[in-house]
Formats: sequence, C-alpha cells, structure tokens
Amino acid sequence: MSLVERVQAILLKPKATWPEIDAEPADAASLYKNYVMILALIPAVASFIGLSLIGIGAFGVSFRVPLASGLANMIVGYVLSLVMVFVLALIIDAMAPTFEGTRSQIGALKLSSYASTAAFVGGVFSLLPSLSVLGALAALYGIYLLYTGLPVLMKCPPDKAIAYTAVVVVCAIVGGVVIAWVLALLTPSPMRLGAAPAAGTVVAVVQQAAGAIR
Repeated sequence: MSLVERVQAILLKPKATWPEIDAEPADAASLYKNYVMILALIPAVASFIGLSLIGIGAFGVSFRVPLASGLANMIVGYVLSLVMVFVLALIIDAMAPTFEGTRSQIGALKLSSYASTAAFVGGVFSLLPSLSVLGALAALYGIYLLYTGLPVLMKCPPDKAIAYTAVVVVCAIVGGVVIAWVLALLTPSPMRLGAAPAAGTVVAVVQQAAGAIR
C-alpha cells in the first residue's frame, strides 16, 4: 500500500484499517522512514512558509519571522515531533496493563504513528497562519483514530478504550505545550523586536503554539 493510500485509509475508514495495520510486519525504522518522517514534514515546512515567507497579519499589522529563526523553528519542531511520536508510543505501551491491554512496543509505535496522521496532514493549514486553527481542529480527529486503534493494537477491552484514550491525550497535550514553549523561545516575536504592538505579539504566540501542538 502506498503512502497516499494508507493516509486515505486511516483517515476515511480507520476501523477497517487498524486490523490491517496490526497484521502488517513492521519495525521502528520502517515506520519512521516510510511514514512518520515524511508526514511530519508537512506541518514543519508549512509553518516555515507561513511564518517566514507569508507572515502573520492582524489589526493592520504584519510580521514575518526572520528566515534564520524560521529555519531553526522548522528543524527543531520537526525533530521534536518525531520524538513526540516515540514518547507517546512508550506511554501507550506502558499504560496498556492498566487498562487490561497487552504490552507491545511495535503495536504502540504503530498506533502512535498512524493516529498522528490527522495532525500531520492538518499541518498544511499552517501555510496561512490565519488558518492554523483549522489544523488544530483537524488534529482533534487523531483522538478518534487513537480511540478506534487501542482495542485493536493494544488489545484492551472496548469499554476501557475511552479512559485509555483520555490518559494518552493528556500526555500528548502536555508534550505539545512543551514543544510550543521550546519553539516560542526560538522564534522572535514582534514584542522582542520592537516591531509591532502587543496585539500582533499575541497573534504570533498563538500561531506558534497552534503549529507546535500539531
């Protein structure tokens, strides 16, 4: 199955696709090389284009992140998103017995990787910073993907899937906030540069956080 076909399948018919994913032979290297590392480029590159080339505009004020800072933001954000997928897989695997599931490192990594599809694809909205909120909304679909995948890949009872999902989502939010904080440190705001009033700064920070959480 090609990358595009897998993306379409997991987004449009997850319940039918998870058993196929569960049955497929895979390892961490192949999952990252053939799927995660490719899709994670979407939000990273789109955010760079949106922040540094197109720019942020609000209340009659526009601001572009300097190219050097934008590149640093893109590279660090990309690396952290790859790390986040792995960390979430560790959490999913470690929490499995708590929710009567079966521990499986590769199953957890499959789940973390493919459930992130909606967030990665939704990152395309970062091309226009004013539409970043749509990417955040698209990322919410990943919660449903996680919920439908847990009983299949981690073998937890269906009635435990909601609580299992909630715990993983909380961990993902914490991780997203940390990533947003790191990227905010790397990306100059209008206030730091003295180039725009506070209103522009607020917009910049919100856009950085939204893009990082995806």
